[in-house]
Amino acid sequence: MTAPYATMTRRADFVAANRGLRVARPGFVLLAHPNGGHGARAGITVTKKIGNAVVRNRMKRRFRALLRELLPLHALADTDHVLIGREGGVERDFATLRAELLAALERAAAGKGDPPRRPGSGRGRRK
Repeated sequence: MTAPYATMTRRADFVAANRGLRVARPGFVLLAHPNGGHGARAGITVTKKIGNAVVRNRMKRRFRALLRELLPLHALADTDHVLIGREGGVERDFATLRAELLAALERAAAGKGDPPRRPGSGRGRRK
C-alpha cells in the first residue's frame, strides 16, 4: 500500500515551501507551496526554541499523527505542506490541533493565507 503523501526530506524543498502560502494557528504554522507535479508532500519542522529533544519529538509525533489522519482527505494536490511547530503546540488538546489543521488546510485551499512576514522578523541579531 502506498502512502497518500510523500515525506519531504530535502532542505531545498523546505526553503521553497517558505515562499508559499502561510496560515498561522496558535499551535503551528502551515506552509503550502505548489511543487510542480510531485504530488502531495508533507514536512515537519520543530526548532530548539520549542524545547528539549523530548518535547520536540513529542510535537513531531503529534504532527505526524495529524498528517496521517487529515492529509489523505484534505491535502492540496501537487502541493508541499510544511508544519512548523509553535511554542503552545505541545500543550494543546489533540482535538483542537486537528480542528486547527483542518481549518488551515481549508484556508490554504481557498488561497487565503496570512500576510507575508517582514524580512528579519523573529530573528535575533547575531554578533
